[in-house]
Amino acid sequence: MIDAALIESLKALVEPGKVLTDADSLETYGKDWTKHFAPAPSAIVFPKTAEEVQAIVRWANAHRVALVPSGGRTGLSAAAVAAHGEVVVAFDHMNQILDFDVYDRTVVCQPGVVTEQLQAFAEEKGFYYPVDFASAGSSQIGGNIGTNAGGIKVIRYGMTRNWVAGLKVVTGTGELLELNKGLMKNATGYDLRHLFIGAEGTLGFVVEATMRLERQPTNLTALVLGTPDFDSIMPVLHAFQDKLDLTAFEFFSDKAMAKVLARGDVPAPFDTPCPFYALLEFEATTEERADQALATFEHCVNEGWVVDGVMSQSEQQLQNLWRLREDISETIAHWTPYKNDISVTVSKVPAFLRDIDAIVGKHYPDFEIIWFGHIGDGNLHLNILKPDHLSKDEFFDKCKIVNKWVFETVEKYNGSISAEHGVGMTKRDYLTYSRSEAEIAYMKAIKSAFDPNGIMNPGKVFA
Repeated sequence: MIDAALIESLKALVEPGKVLTDADSLETYGKDWTKHFAPAPSAIVFPKTAEEVQAIVRWANAHRVALVPSGGRTGLSAAAVAAHGEVVVAFDHMNQILDFDVYDRTVVCQPGVVTEQLQAFAEEKGFYYPVDFASAGSSQIGGNIGTNAGGIKVIRYGMTRNWVAGLKVVTGTGELLELNKGLMKNATGYDLRHLFIGAEGTLGFVVEATMRLERQPTNLTALVLGTPDFDSIMPVLHAFQDKLDLTAFEFFSDKAMAKVLARGDVPAPFDTPCPFYALLEFEATTEERADQALATFEHCVNEGWVVDGVMSQSEQQLQNLWRLREDISETIAHWTPYKNDISVTVSKVPAFLRDIDAIVGKHYPDFEIIWFGHIGDGNLHLNILKPDHLSKDEFFDKCKIVNKWVFETVEKYNGSISAEHGVGMTKRDYLTYSRSEAEIAYMKAIKSAFDPNGIMNPGKVFA
């Protein structure tokens, strides 16, 4: 922990009242959604300008104080956890939309702009910001960029990286860099912008982002399809992709849906029980396109890939079908789940899931597994629920053993140990399962170039 004199010198860099040291604030801002690490920051500082961020970073260099960025704190990898006396730099007050250009289809945001805020602004202007996920109401653009957030629309629109036209960043030395300047075409050497996307604040802090927008989708329509087994989901994906431009293709298990339905908030899509479900979405821009979706559904039924299904006929029904998928994380939080966010190429998903299921089932038959994910892009969410008879610490210790087996399987399939939640502290010790020693060495060299004193979110991504 840093001493009182240092905290007083930090207070001089920002507006009055923008440095907090009370216990509640340290607890709140020192953690994210992970429950593995106890927060223990020294102070929370709230800059309002890029210049204040620069001053904070220079102060931290002068006094060798570690800094941790904090956005909406919805992360699941402990990338925003301050567990060792760091100063948390919270971007809640850098939350303005600064500019909009209708011709370039871009919006200039401060890092504290909430994802849903940007989505609403885009809609108001007749456009669409397509990066979307369950935490859109609290996650911030700076955090999305730091983790290269994905979500439910990646199959059509890609990750956050695809939508970042330009960045202003403060590096680990306190220097302000303007990267790419919103250009569509820029062939002038290294594009440093992409180093900061997904870097989890380890190279520097985003202080401004120019984000691209898209046209608004038309008449979004969803189908929920029940399948007799997991292997059937892949030919269903292929059949629909062959006929329609899908905006989403999600899956979840019967156990996942049962948890959501038990709350009584949304109705079951149909009465036929199925072990797995696929949710797909497309733009029903014409009657012919909707007919094509129904014809493809009938084809899948005739092939034995689909047992039953329903297609949304209203906006309310569309929302209800999506809630079957999007309410899963919130619903299972009651059971203190151990989460893994992993990915393989789409073609390998069925074999990969079977291997993981067998591993956990063999060694821990009393663990309930909840599967769901963005299967259209190969991203699976493995959630292991804590049995009542185990304490949280006992459960997480057992899951660490599971982790090794899971990541060995990820390595076997040339997959990623973190598809969209980042590395942080929860995955850093397993990075070698997805990255070679040479890659990690180059990553550390890049870190040293931008942050020679190692003050920017240390201990995240790698030790």
